[in-house]
Amino acid sequence: MGKLARSATRSLGRGGTAIPGLVAERFDPDVVRSLAAPLESVVLVTGTNGKTTTARLLAEILSADGRPVVHNRAGSNLMRGIAASLLEAVGPLGRLPPDSVAVFETDEATIPSAAAAHPPRALVITNLMRDQLDRYGEIEAVRERWVDAIRRLDQGTVLVLNADDPSVATLAEVAPGPVVLYGIEDATAALPLGSDEPQVADALWDPQSGIDFVYDRRFYAHLGHWQCPGVGRRRPLPDVRGVGIELDPHGVVFGIDCGSHAGDGAEEHYGARLSLPGLYNVYNALAAFTAARVLEVAPDLAAATLGATRAAFGRGEELVLDGHPVRILLGKNPAGTNEALRTLRPTRGDAPLPLHLLVLLNDDIADGTDISWIWDTDWESLAPHVASVVVGGSRAADMALRLGYAGFPEPRLAPDDEHDIDAALRGAIEALPSGEGLVVLPTYTALLEVRGRLAQWAGLRAIGDGA
Repeated sequence: MGKLARSATRSLGRGGTAIPGLVAERFDPDVVRSLAAPLESVVLVTGTNGKTTTARLLAEILSADGRPVVHNRAGSNLMRGIAASLLEAVGPLGRLPPDSVAVFETDEATIPSAAAAHPPRALVITNLMRDQLDRYGEIEAVRERWVDAIRRLDQGTVLVLNADDPSVATLAEVAPGPVVLYGIEDATAALPLGSDEPQVADALWDPQSGIDFVYDRRFYAHLGHWQCPGVGRRRPLPDVRGVGIELDPHGVVFGIDCGSHAGDGAEEHYGARLSLPGLYNVYNALAAFTAARVLEVAPDLAAATLGATRAAFGRGEELVLDGHPVRILLGKNPAGTNEALRTLRPTRGDAPLPLHLLVLLNDDIADGTDISWIWDTDWESLAPHVASVVVGGSRAADMALRLGYAGFPEPRLAPDDEHDIDAALRGAIEALPSGEGLVVLPTYTALLEVRGRLAQWAGLRAIGDGA
């Protein structure tokens, strides 16, 4: 019945990312456990930002290693989405290809259920930042859920943690099994100490001692080389380290060091590149590379595959429509949106290009009904580089007000209905000067709608069709 539901949604032009799972769960609430039982290994990837890209990078690495991979590539990360990805992978009799491995992007609150369905070989946690406060609560509440889930993990589960996020790195203290850490060592990638560049720091103090974190290096938000003076808690040395980072608007070149910290000759170094811009994608690549090592993929193959992986839908994805390049950057919380905006600002020595933006703000349940986070996002830093902006979505007027205060050119509402994302997209593209591009900055549900529309116009696959 789940497979029939998938066929029906596809025939109607829908992606079918969750409905098949919902249907199957109606007949068998334990469908994920039963379908996943034959899997050789399961990797769960969670965190506030970066989990879709990290999971995609890891799935591509495992595919390049010749392993059949089950992956919720469309980002539907509740149990229904995991069920839908399994339904897509199984044959008519409900069987998976032999030796299949699974990479499941998992919602922050879904980790306990996903881990109970199939003990994971690895649990990857990217970062912990403020997001959807109406749904999750403050980050301390999310971390406590993770602590409870980690304590229940099998001793064979490897915890893959971001050493540069103190809220994540300190989860190692409750891990029942092995822990592997990754982080960035490159001092040139850090913000200058005392920098006045606005940053949203969501983890300010150590949850045990209450002492404020102090940084030797800070890369963005609250990620960096941290310590708690006086209590001896500090960033642990990571097992996998990003070095030699060179950023440009179209990607990143960097190195990966792993192995010994002691200089005993066991150090390994691999060169890597990404077609995804931004320092935050270096973190995603390091997380995927580290998880691949846990699964015993050859490190040189893992590093080489990073450069061949395309952006996940809406995470820096680019396409051409009517001669105009269109780039989509998801923005759903202050820290993530700030890093997306950072990739749009001209780098030193580059001639600034006029930016034409379409900003789409929704307040559905999946977006978070509280949109006050837009006032904590550093729109001001991008304002001098923007030539035009169109706003749309259910909270278009709120977005227009925020951008007006940030000093943007007067935002234009969608011509017919300010809530109509289709009208906003058409209006933004029609107003573009010849040959110039559009950057679309949507929240999550707006991303699904605008990406589906662009897929129709540009002849792309829909989300959930292998996009």
